[in-house]
Amino acid sequence: MTIRCAIYTRKSTEHGLEQEFNSLQNQEESCKAYIASQSFNGWQYYKTYSDAAISGGTMERPALKQMLDDMAHGLVNTVVVYKVDRLSRSILDFHNMMKYFEKYNANFVSITQSFDYIYGGEKF
Repeated sequence: MTIRCAIYTRKSTEHGLEQEFNSLQNQEESCKAYIASQSFNGWQYYKTYSDAAISGGTMERPALKQMLDDMAHGLVNTVVVYKVDRLSRSILDFHNMMKYFEKYNANFVSITQSFDYIYGGEKF
């Protein structure tokens, strides 16, 4: 079974984005390496969604909206982030997103924190 993995990256400010290798790239490369390490489980990189200079305290993020839409259309099975707060800084928004993930049988994995949401209640 192939598991299509999306990477979501976010940075709140423009500071540092001009660097040759910036925070968004670091998040993406780290997540790609994690996905590659799970290839034996059928994980495959699908796409990176990235919101630059946008707060995690709002849901008004173009890449986030596109990722959620792609999830609804069955293009994304698992969302991989560097840290939980890259997805959201609002507990209520995060809770609502997890309900959305569950609706579309999608998993959520944070690679640097021990908080993985796996649809169906299983955790690894």
